[in-house]
Amino acid sequence: MQLDIKEVEEVAKTLYIRALKLLPPDIKRGFERLQAQETDATGRSVLGTMVENIAVAERTKNLLCQDTGIPIYNVVIGKNVEFDGVAMKEAIRRGCARATTEHPLRSSVVHPVTRKNEQTSCGIGVPLINVDFDGRDETVEIEMIPKGSGSENGSFLQMLIPADGVKAVKRFVIDKVIDCGGRVCPPTIVGVGVGGTSDLCMHIAKVAATRPLGTACSDPEGAKLEAELSEAVNQLGIGPQGLGGRSTSFRVHVEVAATHITMNPVAVNIQCHSARRANAVITPGGIDFK
Repeated sequence: MQLDIKEVEEVAKTLYIRALKLLPPDIKRGFERLQAQETDATGRSVLGTMVENIAVAERTKNLLCQDTGIPIYNVVIGKNVEFDGVAMKEAIRRGCARATTEHPLRSSVVHPVTRKNEQTSCGIGVPLINVDFDGRDETVEIEMIPKGSGSENGSFLQMLIPADGVKAVKRFVIDKVIDCGGRVCPPTIVGVGVGGTSDLCMHIAKVAATRPLGTACSDPEGAKLEAELSEAVNQLGIGPQGLGGRSTSFRVHVEVAATHITMNPVAVNIQCHSARRANAVITPGGIDFK
């Protein structure tokens, strides 16, 4: 399959708009589960308001949140796909800019020093474009995640040492959830990275934070840690929007990577209740938006 670059541009544009307007089904199911379990009256009321806001936004075709975020594109390329990598990344960048200028959307991306906004949701190193490969034949999957600043500000890294043990990992995660309180718009998905290098640890924490609800860490120890931390976080009493209750988090997600014998990094990256993302799969048969 020859990857059509113009097609990639259109997909990148469409995915950005879809991600901002349509909440994924797994997150909606997550709200249903929290509503069934919440015992605090204020918590139940806040969850109900959130669910209604989501329904109104989708019914009126408005944005789920005013924050259009830092645009992230995750591209997974299968076997027997011919493509120009440079042209593909440029096409994604053009599609991102067109979504912002043609829709139009508020651009949330600025230069870090001058704070100048080009009004395109693009800038130095933005959109983030991550490329990976898998074994599917003649398939390209593109995922778009608009990562809002409220949750992205809930990002932390600690370079632990092996002697600190897993208890230190748990303590770090729980402490950071407490520190963030309602600022990260709970209920959240708390992404945790353990291992790797400092940069890899932060990356896999974001992978964890943006993973669909209902999925589990492929590593047994990581999956065990997910379950323990998910229970602990929802006993903190922070609740929806920090106003009290058991619904602090939909779930804690963990991803792990091998690391050096003398260190054990741990990272936290939080995703807010508006856990937006959109996917498209390109095959010789056409484009399937999810």
